[in-house]
Amino acid sequence: MSDDAPDPAAGPAHPPSSELFSEERSADVVAASFAATPDPRLRQVMTSLVRHLHDFVKDVELTEREWAAAIEFLTATGQACTSTRQEFILLSDVLGASMLVETLNNRAGGGLTESTVEGPFHMVASPRRELGADIAEDGKGVPCLVTGSVAGPDGRPVPDATVDVWQANDEGFYDVQQPGVQPDLNLRGLFTADGEGRFWFRSIVPRHYPIPQDGPVGRLLEATARHANRPAHIHFEVSAPGYRTVTTHLFVAGTPFIDSDAVFGVKPSLVREFPTVDDPERAAAAGLPNPFRTVNFDVVLRPDTETGTADREA
Repeated sequence: MSDDAPDPAAGPAHPPSSELFSEERSADVVAASFAATPDPRLRQVMTSLVRHLHDFVKDVELTEREWAAAIEFLTATGQACTSTRQEFILLSDVLGASMLVETLNNRAGGGLTESTVEGPFHMVASPRRELGADIAEDGKGVPCLVTGSVAGPDGRPVPDATVDVWQANDEGFYDVQQPGVQPDLNLRGLFTADGEGRFWFRSIVPRHYPIPQDGPVGRLLEATARHANRPAHIHFEVSAPGYRTVTTHLFVAGTPFIDSDAVFGVKPSLVREFPTVDDPERAAAAGLPNPFRTVNFDVVLRPDTETGTADREA
């Protein structure tokens, strides 16, 4: 072996001192470790994440005790997750990250229905129901007739669109929060719009409610003197072949916390009045007691340009 040849048994050569980790070059050194990542998008995301994380640590001069507390908090957040509860989604929601991702990926314009967060309670599949069905299986709450339609941006109806809905009850709880108290799958429904894109179902007027406060996210809100409340709303997830699925809410106008939603989900275009209808004949036709409340929600979907199928003939 030549005196100048490297000895394989000695292992890789040490990087020059200019490439070693230091306070000043920490982000550069760690980001460089991802330079060979085969997926360019993953390389971009990890490099940016490292740079922002290191900038944050330096900006606040994070202590070892604080970093340990952060790790403990994230560990507890994961441990709080169950098959019917997603504490990490809740954390993302209260930090505004969920809404920012939704907004960046679903920029609406031209009358398209705006999206908002899915929330942590879409953890079970909604039962298929016929149009006009009552999703309030326990019969509690102020009865409400929900009507609406699904169309494309050109105004053409989207026949047979899938409309998935779920909501809290009149006390502000979802069914998965009250097993044995509420019927299973209470206030959930999966509907298929008719040939004209229309849908309708019976429900109750939802109530505002606090997000779960018995876990790490609740303790974070308490420590930062933030309230945990969400305004009253009905969740919608509307989909159809050839169109992008929209996940959104229908908010009750005038509900408490409409201007200070704990998860930042309110958009003005999604707020609706729920007027009272006092009409015995209309109530009988709808299968509801008189008087009742009503609301209409017309959904406009974005064509899915990736599939190229949204331009099919109506």
